[in-house]
Amino acid sequence: MAINWQGKRVLVTGAGGFIGSHLAERLVECGATTRAFVHYRSDGSRGWLEPLALSGSVEIVNGDLCDRDVVRQAMDGIDMVFHLAALIAIPYSYQAPLSYVRANVEGTLTILQAAREARVGRVIHTSTSEVYGTAQRVPMDEQHPLSAQSPYAASKIGADQLAQSFWRSFGLPVVTLRPFNAFGPRQSARAVVPTIITQCLAGRTVTLGNLTSRRDLNYVSNIVDAFVLAAEKDAAVGRVIHLGSGREISIEALARLIAELAGVSIDLATQEARVRPKASEVERLLADASLARKLLGWSPAVSLEDGLRRTIEWIREHQDAYCAGAYAV
Repeated sequence: MAINWQGKRVLVTGAGGFIGSHLAERLVECGATTRAFVHYRSDGSRGWLEPLALSGSVEIVNGDLCDRDVVRQAMDGIDMVFHLAALIAIPYSYQAPLSYVRANVEGTLTILQAAREARVGRVIHTSTSEVYGTAQRVPMDEQHPLSAQSPYAASKIGADQLAQSFWRSFGLPVVTLRPFNAFGPRQSARAVVPTIITQCLAGRTVTLGNLTSRRDLNYVSNIVDAFVLAAEKDAAVGRVIHLGSGREISIEALARLIAELAGVSIDLATQEARVRPKASEVERLLADASLARKLLGWSPAVSLEDGLRRTIEWIREHQDAYCAGAYAV
């Protein structure tokens, strides 16, 4: 039975980011009283959450995930937590692994401890398919072995295990959602889809890293649908749940599909700086999302092609938010 969100007090960490801002908007639309935890910036900016913040639709808490005092204040009176805040760029994790341990492991621990103290009704924790490394079998179900191939992935394994441990040890009602590769409006330039689209719109040559790796891509509104359902379904508590399309595509084929949808002709090039270290490259990800269908009643409503069309049009209208061709670490 669906939650009546009217009067529900929810906290979204990472609400200024890509998926977080879309989720915050959805929760406001549902009628939830929404508090947004945003990483403190000295210029006062709140990322993609700015329109909601200016309209007064959300309550803003500025802070750092590892600051227990600020997190406890943010958790006060909250019924439900959606934890999306994290450092996510894989290439930068090679350069600054400690930052990832602090943000993703220590930050998640701070959220879990505060949620336990505040006796919140549910914590929706965000994982990533990167925790598996290259697929050892496909499609990949939730029992697939974990194999971190980057410091980022290792930090997310640590965060996921902490979330599961708080369910097992303390009965904190945690749901761990594991999205495969999300894309859509507002995604940063460090991700492959906006990297391809911005270059397609700017000229003929699209420069990328590994062209042969294969990914399972999912439009952002599909992911948000699953987050809302995970908050509503009691059967999801204590579980790790895949959010994937069950369809894979190589980076080369993805680039050519985007070019076709954008109505342009392109040449593909590889830049060595964009290629991950050999043993760190995740060659293949393909989700088995049958558990999400069973427990959440979820399946992707927006196809890859339709999602790409929407994203291309959004980036056409916001090209000033990107620097086409620049490699965003």
